[in-house]
Formats: sequence, C-alpha cells, structure tokens
Amino acid sequence: MTDLDQAHAAMQAAPDDDAKRLQFYERLADTELFMLLGAEADGDKITPELFDIENQQFALIFDREDRLAQFVGRQAPYAGLSGRVLCDMLVRQNIGFALNLDVAPSAMLIPAEAVDWLHATLDNTPEESHARLTEVSAPRGLPEAVVTGLDRKLAIAAGLAQTAYLAAATYEDGAKGHVLAFIDAVPGAQDALAKAAGEALTFSGIEAGIMDVLFARSDDQLTTHLEKVGLRFDLPALHDPQAPSAPGMDPDKPPRLR
Repeated sequence: MTDLDQAHAAMQAAPDDDAKRLQFYERLADTELFMLLGAEADGDKITPELFDIENQQFALIFDREDRLAQFVGRQAPYAGLSGRVLCDMLVRQNIGFALNLDVAPSAMLIPAEAVDWLHATLDNTPEESHARLTEVSAPRGLPEAVVTGLDRKLAIAAGLAQTAYLAAATYEDGAKGHVLAFIDAVPGAQDALAKAAGEALTFSGIEAGIMDVLFARSDDQLTTHLEKVGLRFDLPALHDPQAPSAPGMDPDKPPRLR
C-alpha cells in the first residue's frame, strides 16, 4: 500500500468527510507520478497517451513505475512528474487522470473538472502583510490536522530552510493567531515555503488566516525565544538527486505538451 493507496482508502471509507477527500488530493499533488506517453519524448516536449473513457479523455498515471509496467505489459515511454506539475500541464484541456487503473486499490477516474479544481487550489498565493509581532508563546488550540499537515508538507521541502517553529502570536493591534517561522531559509525560497505552509492549512480543511509565516536568521533574538516556546520542525537536508531515468523527472526542466 502506497501513501496514495492509503489516502484513497480513507477517502472511500468516509465519502462525506471533506477532510479525507482534501488529504487524498494533497497526496496526489505531492506524489511523483508516472504518465504513459504516446511516443518517445522530443527534447522537453511530451505527448500523453490519451484514452476515451465514459465520453471523456484521460491521461494514464501511476504512482509506481512497476504499476505502469504491469498495466502496459510491455516497454513503453513515460514521464515522471509530480501531481502538481501534471495539473499545470493539463489544466483547462478537458483531460482527466486515470489513476492506477487495474493495478492498485487506488484505481479511479479523476475527471477534468477535478484536475482544474486541484490546479486552482494549488495556485493560491499567500498574501504579504506587514503586521508587527509583540509576543510569541507556546502554540495552543491548533487542530491536530494542521500540525500533522505541516509536518508532512515540510518533510518534502528538503534543503529550503534549516528548521521552522510554530508558535502562538500576538500583534501590535491586539490581534492573536499563530505564526510559522522559518530559520535560515535559502535565498529565493521564501515564496515556496510560504506556499507550502498555506497548502498545509488548505488541505487540512482549515480556514485561511489562522497562521502567518515569517523568516528569521539563526542568530536573531526572535529565534532564541522561539527555540524555548515554539514547536520545532526540522526540514531534511537536500541530497544530490540521482540522474533522471525518464523524461520529465528533472524538476528543473519540466516538459511541455506537444
């Protein structure tokens, strides 16, 4: 059972639970997926193998290479892409996802409308503000789903910062909330980290605005205080990736449809 299998099973077991459905789509976005191609890649251009199912076109995707091989039963070209990149490529093209058909318990058809919705959800950009903090203290009252969502989301933000601290916050205007402070973020990574934190909230089913994001250095006085009161998350170090084994598996060179 893969993570996607487990999330799918939880969603199927509780069809009226919006949180379970959101968690499944979060896994889909974050998982590396393998899409069957209709022809070998031409440089950075790829052609998905599309199938007509129930009067709609679907791209065949699998969450493991061996599942794709099992379905096809022969050697076939494919591209390895995250779910979010696939959504970027196929949004508003009336193409859905045929996930793990005939080879896994998570087999399902995801219609084009759901692909478009997931793209729009992932495309939300956090708003920048300049509120001034007056106090930070131990976090309190946050739903467990937020904490576990942050832990999962930050675990895949390898190399973007050293640590993060979650704390309760009081602002100059008297407003109260929570803040997630990233320590020693890599230059240029702030937007990606803020978006990751926002997605953790969104896919936990929590209203936006419950948590702000800030960035600090390890030698800041604020960091010293956060070390005492905050809930710590350690981001994994970035390891050198292995050479891509198929078109699309290099995240720095996303493919284009042709």
